[in-house]
Amino acid sequence: MPRTRRHRLLQTAPEPLWQVVSDPHHLARWWPRVTRVESVEGGRFTAVMATDRGRIVRADQRVVDSEPPTRVRWAQELDGTPFARILRNAQTAVLLEPSSQGTRVTVELDQRLRGMARFGGFMVRRAARRQLDQALDGLERLHV
Repeated sequence: MPRTRRHRLLQTAPEPLWQVVSDPHHLARWWPRVTRVESVEGGRFTAVMATDRGRIVRADQRVVDSEPPTRVRWAQELDGTPFARILRNAQTAVLLEPSSQGTRVTVELDQRLRGMARFGGFMVRRAARRQLDQALDGLERLHV
């Protein structure tokens, strides 16, 4: 199933990046399509996103793993949502690795498809690559 990973070396220390990637309140600043984040409490949050046509889509998330200051992973809660028709599981991870030139940032999106959507893995991977590249662009804009 589609697992997509993108990397980029950013010319900044890991600490300011960690402050951004580990706090869901900052998602609207760097994650594509997220316009705001609501209900941040107890490792759970709701990302409010806008589609290309201007529709608002809400995606409930929960932090499943966090190892400060190097890794955070969150999963989309799918049960009872329209996303559940095509996704069995969706997790996002951000890893920060210090280097002599700054910080190597890895963003990973792991999506397990359901039903007929399983046959569209190549399209899902392509869309995920674009989304992760845009997320890295957002982080780069914040910290360069």
